[in-house]
Amino acid sequence: MSLNLGSLLSHSATRHRGGTALISGSLRFSYEELDAVARRFAAALLEDGVKRGDKVALMLPNGSPFTISYFAALYVGAVVVSLNTLQSAEEVNYQLTNSEAVALILHTDFSDSGLTAFRSTDSCQLLYVVGGEDAGATRVFDEALDHPVHADVCQTDADDTAVILYTSGTTGQPKGAELTHFNLFYNAQLVCERVFSLWPGEINVLGPGHVSITALPLYHIFGQTNVQNGMLFGGGTVSYLQRFTAREAVEIIARDRVTFFPAVPTMYFAILNECPNADLSSLRFCIAGGAPMPAQVKREFSERFGVRIQEGYGLTETSPLATVQSLDQTSKCGAIGKPIAGIDVEIHDDQGCRVATGESGEIVIRGHNVMKGYYKREADTADAMRGGWFHSGDIGHIDEDGDVVIVDRKKDMIIRGGYNVYPREVEEVLYTHPAIREAAVIGVPDERYGEEVTAVVSLKPGASASPREIIEFCKQHVAAYKYPRKVEIMDELPKTSTGKILKRALRD
Repeated sequence: MSLNLGSLLSHSATRHRGGTALISGSLRFSYEELDAVARRFAAALLEDGVKRGDKVALMLPNGSPFTISYFAALYVGAVVVSLNTLQSAEEVNYQLTNSEAVALILHTDFSDSGLTAFRSTDSCQLLYVVGGEDAGATRVFDEALDHPVHADVCQTDADDTAVILYTSGTTGQPKGAELTHFNLFYNAQLVCERVFSLWPGEINVLGPGHVSITALPLYHIFGQTNVQNGMLFGGGTVSYLQRFTAREAVEIIARDRVTFFPAVPTMYFAILNECPNADLSSLRFCIAGGAPMPAQVKREFSERFGVRIQEGYGLTETSPLATVQSLDQTSKCGAIGKPIAGIDVEIHDDQGCRVATGESGEIVIRGHNVMKGYYKREADTADAMRGGWFHSGDIGHIDEDGDVVIVDRKKDMIIRGGYNVYPREVEEVLYTHPAIREAAVIGVPDERYGEEVTAVVSLKPGASASPREIIEFCKQHVAAYKYPRKVEIMDELPKTSTGKILKRALRD
C-alpha cells in the first residue's frame, strides 16, 4: 500500500484551499499557500540532491518554518529527523551521525550547537538556514521558498519510515524511534476524528473553525501529532506559541479563539497559578499527557475555567496516542482512559504473563501505533518488543471499568526497606497541600533502607510552609513507609523542554 504522511496536508489543501492553516502572530497561511511553499521547498531539496529515504534533520522552534520544512521533506519522500532545540552540540552531533542525516535545516537561534554539530559530521552535507544568513549555508530558507518549481508528493510505502524521534536517553545514549507513514497518519486521523467523541464509532472532526495552540514543542511527538498533524488532517488551524509561558499562552488563546489545548500538567497548573482570571472561554477540548496529571490540578482547572480535561497516554514509540479518556469520563481522575481504536493494551508481570484486573504490572501495547523499531539498535528493539508487545516501562493496572491507570514509571519506583513506594501516590497527596505549587518525589540512597523517600517542592506565590509541616501533612494521608522523611523546597523545579519535571536532575 502506498501512503505518504505528507498527503494529509496535500489532501487538506484540496478540500480547504482558502481555510487558515497556520497563524504566526499577524502572519497567516491558507492551506493553499502552505501546500505551495512546502512544494517549493521540496523542489529545492530535490535540486540539491535529497532523495527518497534520505534523512533530513530539523532543528527549529515552533513556527511556520518547522511545518513547511517537515512537509517539504515528506513530499520528497525523505525521513524527518526531529531534533530537540535545547540540546548541546555533542548531543546534536550524535543524532545527526547516528541517523545518517544528509541535510540540516537550522534556525540561527541555535547556531552555536547546530553549526558545531553540522561541521563535525561526515554524512550531513546540506545546510539550510532559517532566520538569517550564513556563509556556509547551502540555501537561505526564505530564498528556497521562492523556488519556481512545485514538487509532486513522492509515493512511499505505508511501512516506510517517515520520522525519527530520539528518546530522552535516561538509560544511555538516546535511541531513534522509527515511526512509519502509517503510524503517524492514522494517529493523526484518530486525534482529529475520534478523540473528542462521546461514544465508539462517532466522528467529531477537529476541522474548520477549530484552532489549536502549540504550547508543546513541535519537535516532540505530542506536539507533532496532537497539534500539527491532527489539526492539518481535518482542516483546522495551528496557532504558534514559540516557547510556553502561561501569560503568552492565555493571550494567544484569547486572541485566536483557540478551541483545543493539548498540554502537559505543568502547563495547566502554571496557568492556574499565574493567570487565574484568564479568558479561556473559547476552549472546548483540553488533553493532558506526557506526565501524570495531579487530580487536584485537574479539578481546579476544570472548575475555574469551565472546560473538561481528558487524560491521555502515549509514548514516542507509540506515535504517541495509545489511550484516552472519553468526554463523558473526564471527572474520573488518575485514569488515562481506554485504548484507541485498533490498539491492545495489557498489564504484564515480570515473567510476561497477563495479570488480573486491578493488579499492577508493566503496561504493554501492540497495534498500528507502535514504532517500526529503534534505528540501528536491533538488540534494543528486540528487548522493547518482547513477545510482540511494546514494553512501556510504566507501571499500571486496568480497573473494573476497563480504564488504564498509571501507577508510576518503573524506573521511578522506590524500594524502601523491601516495600514498594510509587512516587505518584505521594505526589497526589502533596498537591492537595494548599501551599504547594509543584512536587516531585524521588528515592535517594540510604544505608539502612536502601532508598529513602524524598520530596522536592516549590510553593505558590505568597505561600509558606516548612519541610517539617509538609512531612506531617503527608503522614496523615499515606502509610508509614511511604511518607517523605526529607523535604526540600526550591523556587522552581527543573523541567524538560516539554514541561515534564526532570526527576533525573533532582536525583543527580
